[in-house]
Amino acid sequence: MQQIRERAYAKINIGLDVLRRRPDGYHEVKMIMQTVDIYDDLILERTSEPGIHLQTDHEELPTNTDNLICRAAALMMEEKGIREGVKVILTKRIPIAAGMAGGSSDAAAALRGLNALFDMGCSVEELQRLGVKLGADIPYCIVGGTMLSEGIGEILTPLPAPPDAHLVVAKPDINVSTAFVYGNLHVERLQDHPDIEGMAQALSEGSLQGICDRMGNVLETVTVPAYPVIENIKDLMREMGAHNALMSGSGPTVFGIFTDKKQAELTAEAIEKQGLAGQIFVTNFHNAKSN
Repeated sequence: MQQIRERAYAKINIGLDVLRRRPDGYHEVKMIMQTVDIYDDLILERTSEPGIHLQTDHEELPTNTDNLICRAAALMMEEKGIREGVKVILTKRIPIAAGMAGGSSDAAAALRGLNALFDMGCSVEELQRLGVKLGADIPYCIVGGTMLSEGIGEILTPLPAPPDAHLVVAKPDINVSTAFVYGNLHVERLQDHPDIEGMAQALSEGSLQGICDRMGNVLETVTVPAYPVIENIKDLMREMGAHNALMSGSGPTVFGIFTDKKQAELTAEAIEKQGLAGQIFVTNFHNAKSN
């Protein structure tokens, strides 16, 4: 095989709790992750010239070892003793610095792609073991779907997919540092925690309203006061018919869940008209069975 194409899907957190800060500086989390139908495209090609050569259509992105794709490829090729080179062409659609795991998903797609391209025969578990060395979200992004994520994000338990729904995903024209958010999160002062167990039960029951009723993200306690536009988008989504709306990850992206596609489209138009977000999508949940 000389070339392979991989899709790197974005994720949202339909529930995100932080339990404690560990002695090693990481935060212990309990969250439910869900892929959505927004994705980057990666084309990986074998080359006779050694090294990792990354091209992208997005000028903001580095194409050296500051990019997780390059670091993931270097780690895997060193691990497996690959001496050939690889060229990676990235077409970017997932918003950057958005709380949607775009970089982690790209790295996961690179690991999957290299595994197939060089016929390495790595299991999913082996890819996840490599991925967690680079980022806590990468093990999840290797498989995607609907998952309970615990530990620092690497302990994954599959959950039933949510019922079909329409999503409005809106990223304001700001970039939020994950390090800033976690660095300013005071876990011991948190008074409200999302009902992650109840949400897992709602997923098992196929209850979209039960899922929406339990949506929560403790990181909003840091990000929303710093960037009030996040709450403005959430309020508008709810006013226009969203069952609920929430910030994803450390933000600033907000998503709203709708059962009426037309209402979702009107909401996206209203967000754009009011200038609340620069990148807006009307999309759906994505699970492997819907490929």
